[in-house]
Amino acid sequence: MRTDDKRMIQALRRQPLDRPPFWYMRQAGRYLPEYREIRKNARNFLDFCYTPDLAVEVTLQPLRRYAMDAAILFSDILVIPDALGQKVEFREGEGPVLEPVRSVEALAGLDRARVLDHLGPVFETLGRLSREIPEETALIGFAGAPWTVAVYMVEGRGGTECGTARTWAYRDAEGFQQLIDLLVDATGDYLCQQVESGAEVIQLFDSWAGVLSESQFRRWVIEPNRRLVEILRARHPDVPVIGFPRNAGALYGEFIEATGVDGVSLDHGVPLDWIRDTVQPRCTPQGNLDNHLLIAGGAELDRAVEESLQTLSGGPSIFNLGHGILPSTPPEHVARVSEIIRGWSHGGT
Repeated sequence: MRTDDKRMIQALRRQPLDRPPFWYMRQAGRYLPEYREIRKNARNFLDFCYTPDLAVEVTLQPLRRYAMDAAILFSDILVIPDALGQKVEFREGEGPVLEPVRSVEALAGLDRARVLDHLGPVFETLGRLSREIPEETALIGFAGAPWTVAVYMVEGRGGTECGTARTWAYRDAEGFQQLIDLLVDATGDYLCQQVESGAEVIQLFDSWAGVLSESQFRRWVIEPNRRLVEILRARHPDVPVIGFPRNAGALYGEFIEATGVDGVSLDHGVPLDWIRDTVQPRCTPQGNLDNHLLIAGGAELDRAVEESLQTLSGGPSIFNLGHGILPSTPPEHVARVSEIIRGWSHGGT
């Protein structure tokens, strides 16, 4: 099947469809027993991401269960700082821990020239997936957007208020800009190579966008995402780009207009009516089911899925969550949502 004929691509090109495509952020992960079993075969999480045999298998696992319309590369946004030469570890029960970068002087230890060679296993994984996923399934590549990756690099971990990064950006905006510029360039190289390895869609994850003030959001979220879209369009003009400035609130609209993304992923706090009236006329919305509702299941989950399908049925959309599937999610709840979506056709199941 040609890329142009895949449901996911058609939705991002705003073509009319009988039902929206669907996939789930973190659709491969710890909620699946088969994932937990194969995870035992890797020494650590980064080794897991850099082992194509394992990364291909866990990318395929949810497709076998749920037949989503898209597969997303199994990797992590922190492969970029790792590839640049920053020390990155994933500690059990603690998550990612990085040796912090907190000054312009520390940037001298990072090297963009080593990124593509270091990430060769990721490109091998994409190439294999492009041959092994079902022909009707679109292949999504991704990266962390520069602000979010910078947060981890500066804070040294996630789960913070991002205060160190935000303060550096206020006190020494030009110095912080050097870090962002490095990440734009390295990420642009990485994403273009992902496309050349088989990715048909790109998603940019800006998970920490919502902590910024309005002025900081424009400089550190909108502008770097705009530049990445521009880089991709210059080399691969037919590849759609989805942005995800999580928790952007009222700034979602400005983000869409300024970056030129083809789709925008929305968190669960964004009202469906607002998505229909404000987002859908501008680009293809993706999301925004609450991932905790996916844990709860039952009649309320069914109602929310059907409400989303009905509210957004007048235009293009992609069904997804407002954030990734959580480890405690029952697989049968994911199966139920998938069943409702596949049975949907403009007006009901």
